[in-house]
Amino acid sequence: MRIAPKPMPKRLSTRSAIEIELFPFLSILACTIGVLILLIIVLMAQTFSNQRQITILAKSENGQNQNKQPRYIECRSDGIVIYPSQKFVALSEIDSYSSPLQALLQEVKANRDKQYLIVALRPDGIKVFEQVRELIEAKGIDIGYEPIDEGWNLKIETQP
Repeated sequence: MRIAPKPMPKRLSTRSAIEIELFPFLSILACTIGVLILLIIVLMAQTFSNQRQITILAKSENGQNQNKQPRYIECRSDGIVIYPSQKFVALSEIDSYSSPLQALLQEVKANRDKQYLIVALRPDGIKVFEQVRELIEAKGIDIGYEPIDEGWNLKIETQP
């Protein structure tokens, strides 16, 4: 008699289906994208705002002023503005001996070892700048200039 072999029990699969939950990852990704979009909107709003402002502060490359005090003027198409008093000198009065510009030039010339001029130059004020530069160089005054855009507000900071 032959004994019939017992059938082998079927192996039960111990592996269960592994489910990966992606919701936490996707929520973090959505939050990150939202923050980046917010940053882009804020930066673009600042870039395109009409309140652009430039600050001119005279310093050398190492951050120090070179023992001379800067005096500031702004050249525009219709004349110049003397800072910090913001006195306007019309184009027709630039060459006049009684203009505030001539008074400023005389003061800087008398103190040329302690003072010099920085000219803020607007795009439409190039012809005025050429005229003012001739006056400044004729008096032997040190000069520097800084081109600035048309729509920008100019802020002058003086050092203590």
